[in-house]
Amino acid sequence: MTTIKLHNTRTRGKEVLDPLNPDDVRLYLCGPTVYDRAHLGNARPVVVFDVLYRLLRHVYGTNHVTYARNFTDVDDKINATALARKEAGAPGTLEELVQERTEETISWYLADMGELGALEPDHMPRATAYIPQMIAMIEDLIAKGHAYADGAGHVLFSVKSYKDYGALSGRSVDDMIAGARVEVADNKRDPMDFVLWKPSTDELPGWDSPWDRGRPGWHIECSAMSHELFGDSFDIHGGGNDLMFPHHENEIAQSCCAHPEGDFAKIWLHNEMLQVEGKKMSKSLGNFFTVRDLLDQGYPGEVIRLVFLQTHYRKPMDWTDKKAKEAEATLRKWRVLTTGIEPAPTAAAAVIEALSDDLNTAGALAELHKLASTETAADLLTSARLLGLLTDDLGTWAQDEDHDLSHYENKLFEARQLAMETKNFAEVDRLKSTLVDAGVEVRMSKTGVELVPGPSFDASKLDAI
Repeated sequence: MTTIKLHNTRTRGKEVLDPLNPDDVRLYLCGPTVYDRAHLGNARPVVVFDVLYRLLRHVYGTNHVTYARNFTDVDDKINATALARKEAGAPGTLEELVQERTEETISWYLADMGELGALEPDHMPRATAYIPQMIAMIEDLIAKGHAYADGAGHVLFSVKSYKDYGALSGRSVDDMIAGARVEVADNKRDPMDFVLWKPSTDELPGWDSPWDRGRPGWHIECSAMSHELFGDSFDIHGGGNDLMFPHHENEIAQSCCAHPEGDFAKIWLHNEMLQVEGKKMSKSLGNFFTVRDLLDQGYPGEVIRLVFLQTHYRKPMDWTDKKAKEAEATLRKWRVLTTGIEPAPTAAAAVIEALSDDLNTAGALAELHKLASTETAADLLTSARLLGLLTDDLGTWAQDEDHDLSHYENKLFEARQLAMETKNFAEVDRLKSTLVDAGVEVRMSKTGVELVPGPSFDASKLDAI
């Protein structure tokens, strides 16, 4: 069986994946808080874990991998968006508007991630469906001395009660206090203690609990949901590295204190952040994009996916328009090469080997380029599909597209007419050379010019004209 090695954030090195149960390899990804559309950075862990999910299914079997990605559907940001709608005159109670917003945002999210070729996980738990499990876990933590109620509707986790706090991020508690915006409140015994439960007003979503009507803190959600789905221990937990502290650190503390007989997650994967044209994505810089923004601008989801895969998940990824154009040209070539081809029985060994080495997608893509250059189309098709590329679902953007080259036909015809008068064919030769280099077949006659895109057509190279 293929050996898969993954970089474990907790141990700071690559480890061989040795599933707790090879018949049920379990992975959990922290999903979105559903108050608005997913931005480009939100999509990166989805694509990373989708590739891992596909690899695990290839190695262990489709029915022997269980993937969960949650929705946080109770949160102050969701409440704020619902309140803004209510103040704008939307009908319904605030709680009804919260429900409406979460349903709407979840449908957007699933549609947008589907456009990127992401398979839907086996489980997509919503926090609001697991409130009883959260309350039970909080009660257990209080009983074991790891949490305390402040008497005013809050329950807080006592960080000092867990001696290994900080092991994931590799920082001491003092360092974390110094480097983070820690809310110091009168109801905290220690500045690092964090909220497990908090009170709700009558108009906001809330649930009855031993500490009065309220709602859960963010961190307890994933601990309760993953335990309900996977038990005390499971194989892989992941997310963006911005979640390492405090979210994942807090998850570990809660889960290990509530269920000390388990290991919680054996391997932790964290992807690096995303940039746009070399700069941090920010609304203030005007380079903030949602996935839907790019799709609406005409970037196919498959192109976005390929740009993501060109960079290893543990390195910062830079989204640029140039990369998108190059990715589009590559995918056009590959789709022409594999049209009408029956896929090979299995992916190329070199591609599987690259992915098995800590999801080296860049290395896997290099192998795909080699397969394309040798026109090993059947292997290319199957291997690309292991990365979620060249699938039938993602291919509609490249099918029967009408490439309007009339502008270039007119330009070349006019240049040829002028050259016939001046006897200077330098511009005609330049245009022909650029067109041929872009994969265009040039057909010239006395009556006109016809340009035909070939299998290697690359529209980005026409920018030189």
